[in-house]
Amino acid sequence: MRTTLRALESFESLLMGRGHRTACRNAWTAVLEDRRRATARTEAQRVLEAAAERRPAAT
Repeated sequence: MRTTLRALESFESLLMGRGHRTACRNAWTAVLEDRRRATARTEAQRVLEAAAERRPAAT
């Protein structure tokens, strides 16, 4: 896998300038971070809903 990744990075460097590669990496990092935050939001929502179900209704 590492060899394949290095080969792809080498090919990428031939096709693209350094700035473009950096922009692509930054964009991908942002996508991964957005996915992480979405997962955390979903989990937090589940926890809050579960806590609300366990709590007795206020009168």
